[in-house]
Amino acid sequence: MTSQLDRRQFLRFGAGLAGLGTAGAFGLQLAAAGSAAGATASDYKALVCIFLYGGNDANNMVLATDSDSWGRYFSARNQGADPIALMPVGTDPVAVGQVSAVTGRTASLGKPEALGGVLPIAPRTAQAIPAGTNASNRTFALHPAMAPAKALFDAGRLAVLANVGTLIQPTTKAQYKAGSVKLPASLYSHNDQQSTWQAGAAEGARLGWGGQMGDLLSSMNGQNTIFTAITTSGSAVFLAGNSIVQYPLSTGAEPAIKVTGAMGASLYGSKTAPDVLKSIITDSSTASDFANDHGMVTNRSVGAASVINSAFTQSVVTAVPAPPTYMNPAKGTTESNNIALQLRTVARMIAAGPTFGLKRQVFLVNGGGWDSHDTQNGDQANNLAKLAQALSYFDDALSNIGGMDMRQNVTTFTASDFSRTFNTNGDGTDHAWGGHHLIMGGAVRGGTLYGQFPTVGMDLNGFNNPDMVGGAFIPTTSVDQYAATLGNWFGVGTSDLNTIFPNLRNFATPNLGFV
Repeated sequence: MTSQLDRRQFLRFGAGLAGLGTAGAFGLQLAAAGSAAGATASDYKALVCIFLYGGNDANNMVLATDSDSWGRYFSARNQGADPIALMPVGTDPVAVGQVSAVTGRTASLGKPEALGGVLPIAPRTAQAIPAGTNASNRTFALHPAMAPAKALFDAGRLAVLANVGTLIQPTTKAQYKAGSVKLPASLYSHNDQQSTWQAGAAEGARLGWGGQMGDLLSSMNGQNTIFTAITTSGSAVFLAGNSIVQYPLSTGAEPAIKVTGAMGASLYGSKTAPDVLKSIITDSSTASDFANDHGMVTNRSVGAASVINSAFTQSVVTAVPAPPTYMNPAKGTTESNNIALQLRTVARMIAAGPTFGLKRQVFLVNGGGWDSHDTQNGDQANNLAKLAQALSYFDDALSNIGGMDMRQNVTTFTASDFSRTFNTNGDGTDHAWGGHHLIMGGAVRGGTLYGQFPTVGMDLNGFNNPDMVGGAFIPTTSVDQYAATLGNWFGVGTSDLNTIFPNLRNFATPNLGFV
């Protein structure tokens, strides 16, 4: 017999079975849900996490461009067999096959010379100048493949949070070297740092902060709490709560979830087989507790799939436009954007929300492929182009959901395992720590940069960077502060935030004010 603990774990992640059926009922009926359709945009809020799995090199996403910082940046990264230093502001792209006057190298697709200069941004609030930075003011830019994100920043709907990472308490370089402060476990491990970002503890954590926020606010969704936590990328601890079960949605064509044949009307050529299979997989009256739990979860998921498929046929949902293709700068080809496709599913779920009377939702979107030990130039240029276009697409889609501008009600933010080393390994970067992140939404106080952008440069030739150890930035803002600021906007109270984030009390500024 399965232990009670294992059964609870099974139930928590059991929504992964949601795609097993498209018929049946478990108490979710559109007619009943329709009675809650009077929910207005003013009382709806959604958090959308785009997790950049693999560890995004934030040092080439957001850059300090004052001459002092740029000089140390370019020196550290313009090295190796395939240098990753980007071109300075104002540098024209070099045609493929031509030689760059800046580097003396022949330009090729995806390489810095062909991309042109970084894109300047002008934060509305001046950044403090940290120790070791010999500049009268600091200026900044985005990666040259991120023009759509620059437009959002300039419009005031996108903000940058600098040098954020997993921390237990504020940590200085001296404390790190002396071992006098407690550090997060397994700092440079993908699995552990993904878990720490999503759940506050290393791999094996069972409750994520997105799921716990859903636990606290799911009652606002009435009988349809099953749609509180939505993933477009498979189960993840971020959305795991005590009572909330994450619900997966596909990014394919209509309907939202589909099994086989015409809406599951046939199976292996038999018209009766779907009902027989359903009766087997939803049976909760067996001698096995585990099998009964399985049947209960599956029955719930089958019913939910039927309801959401019906909801996704509504005109307000089908009107959400498909994302356009984007240009892959590493190949020079137009391609489908998997991040944008997931965000379309999120937008469609938001459009369907009034049908279910939903007022609070948490979404997880998977942006994979950021582990750039090698071939970083082309890989990251492509990934950042996808991210920037996806953000722009989502902002535009939310601007007209059934005639309503929902951008004020949705806050989208990036997260990642960690950033990458400031120095290059020859054609890429290795695992590091603190990095920069993007926050988008109508409620976001955008057009500026929050947190403290660190001193730039490696410890070399007498220069001692107070913010860096071994090529990794020590975070000056914690994930707890980042998440708690989002949670405060979402409607989670201070005492509950301190429960979800027990280390939050260690930081003087629990609310960073970006939303």
